[in-house]
Amino acid sequence: MADVVVLGAGMAGLVAAVRLAEAGLRVVTVAKGYGSLRLSPATIDILGYRPEPVQSPAAELPGFAEAHPGHPYALISPALLAESVQWLKEHVDTYAYVGDPSTNMLLPTAIGVPRPSAVVPETMAGGDVRDIGPVAIAGLGVLKDFHAALAAENLQAATTAYGRTTQARPVLLSPPTDGQADVGALGLARMFEDAAFRRAVAAELRAAVRGDEVVGLPAVLGMDQARLVWTELQQAVGRPVFEIPTAVPPSVPGLRLARALQDRLRRAGGRFVLGAQATGPELRDGKLAGVRIRSSARVMPRLCRWVVLATGGLASGGIEVDTAGTAREQALGLPVHAPGPDQAGFLPGYLDEHPMETVGLRVDATLRPVGPDGDPVYPNVYAAGAVIGGARPWREKSGDGISLSTGYLAAEAILKEAR
Repeated sequence: MADVVVLGAGMAGLVAAVRLAEAGLRVVTVAKGYGSLRLSPATIDILGYRPEPVQSPAAELPGFAEAHPGHPYALISPALLAESVQWLKEHVDTYAYVGDPSTNMLLPTAIGVPRPSAVVPETMAGGDVRDIGPVAIAGLGVLKDFHAALAAENLQAATTAYGRTTQARPVLLSPPTDGQADVGALGLARMFEDAAFRRAVAAELRAAVRGDEVVGLPAVLGMDQARLVWTELQQAVGRPVFEIPTAVPPSVPGLRLARALQDRLRRAGGRFVLGAQATGPELRDGKLAGVRIRSSARVMPRLCRWVVLATGGLASGGIEVDTAGTAREQALGLPVHAPGPDQAGFLPGYLDEHPMETVGLRVDATLRPVGPDGDPVYPNVYAAGAVIGGARPWREKSGDGISLSTGYLAAEAILKEAR
């Protein structure tokens, strides 16, 4: 019997699982797939738009929470958010995370458009367009998923919009790849961990960079040795280098973060079960005593004292909507807050604020899912991440902050009970 079963291996699930395992609880993480981090740029976007651009998430969140009482951030205090950010910084070994909730950086995306992020890998922070000089965006000829010319053109236009005249130009590199004409981001990350490959890239960059340009590269600078690769490149080129997240999965920075948290979980004694899926609650005497898990065509009960539900929302299948518009939480059959049959789930305009965007569970102050009467459905179940309703993460640029802080808070609630 486990103390805690965590359902889901994204940011929220892994944060909760690591915290609980490091506190000495027996933790089993169950996931049907590898989790959403592998699709993520691994930046922590706390609050980017309200809908106007947000410069300081910490300053805006109290007013934002007051204006959106049904939002997950209404349950997260500024102190807890800062604590969860500090916790993450201390639990990533691959490289350092920099920044804090007080300020949003503006980092270029794969197409050069700035995106607000508060806490980012140190390898990306040099691309902050608020304070950047001339830039050489270096593409790799074998990486078809990153177009340096497009990124440079859009980045220059974006900095002009911010009242600057930053020059950005594309550079195309052709490092040795043993005749391969098409290499993905993960393959290039492995190549960058070879010293000879790094020397070849550095030599091309030294010849291409002009004056005081900083260098932007796609985020493929190694997997396990990312800090070493990034540091050596800067020293060899003699100019600051920053990574730009790629648009096509898998995301190398996301893989780094997922590995860092999974390694922490294993070192703390937690178990990780992949390719398994929760199919419902295991009830004993009317109380939730565990979760029924389907694995290898068999369904077996996994008994536990607590459950952390971090299976994600509509995008990841944690919540599904049938053809009649009825929303259902897939793992435990919990009640979902969604537009009723007589309400429109979607509005006419593509960019309208569709009611269906906020579909998810309603929770109490400790993140326990509640029913229509406001009482917890199961007192020993806690929700974290996108399965909680009330947010519009893609509009707000808030998804990572919600997952990190609610995963941290769910673990905190269980630890208080365990004590």
